[in-house]
This record gives sequence, C-alpha cells and structure tokens, in this order.
Amino acid sequence: MSTGVQSPPDQSMTGLVKGIINDLGDLIRQEVRFAKAEMKTDFQKTKESIAVLAAGTAVSALGVLLLAWMLVHLLHWLTIPAEAAAAYDPARVPLWGCFGVVGGVLLAIGAALVMAGKKKLSSFNPLPDETAKTVKENVEWITNSK
Repeated sequence: MSTGVQSPPDQSMTGLVKGIINDLGDLIRQEVRFAKAEMKTDFQKTKESIAVLAAGTAVSALGVLLLAWMLVHLLHWLTIPAEAAAAYDPARVPLWGCFGVVGGVLLAIGAALVMAGKKKLSSFNPLPDETAKTVKENVEWITNSK
C-alpha cells in the first residue's frame, strides 16, 4: 500500500553542497532585495524631510531679509525731523513696522518648518537597520546550525 510520501533520493555530497550553495544564493538575493526596498523607503522619507527643511530655510531667509529692510526703514524714520514726520507718512503704522510684522511672521513660519523638518529627519534612521538585523540573525543561524 502506498502512503503517497516519497522518500528523498540518496544524494551525493556534491549535490548536497550544491543545494546549500543555491540556498545561500537565494538568501543573499532576498536580503539584497529587502535592503533595496528598505533604502528606497528611507530615501523617500529623507527626501521629504529635506524638502521641508529647504522650504523652511527659504521662508526664514525671506523673513530675515524683510527684517533687515525693516531696520533700514526704521533708521530712515528715526532720522526724519519730528515736524516733517507727520506730513511725510500719514499711515497709522510706519513702513518699518509693516516690514517688521511681515518679516517676523515669515521668520516664525520658516522656523516652524525647519523644526518640523528636523523632527521628521530625526524620526528615522536612513540606514537599512532591518536588513542588517536580519543578516545578523541569518549569520548567527548558519554558524550555530553546525
């Protein structure tokens, strides 16, 4: 009566070694695929973080530029004689104050973006940690299976 289970054929030593080498090759290919996928994901996260940092830096730079213009207008406003100041600028808020408000707001927004980008960048490690962990486990399993 047949049980349906076949006994493995007797293999020579070279066949066994060849099978082990093929299995190791498959394991290495899988690890390389895993590392590529992990690095692709990490690269995307890094790219997004750097984009936020760049936007924050650009907005902050614009804010600093406007604050510098504010100082120029403040200096000009301070040097106008008092009797001419009222006739010179009838606005409720002097021009230097307008530059200061807009520059301060832009600087605050830019600083928030830079901080968000830094936080996002530090929330992950761009190195393939999971791949390194599985490779280490595989090496330990191979060396301890003897």
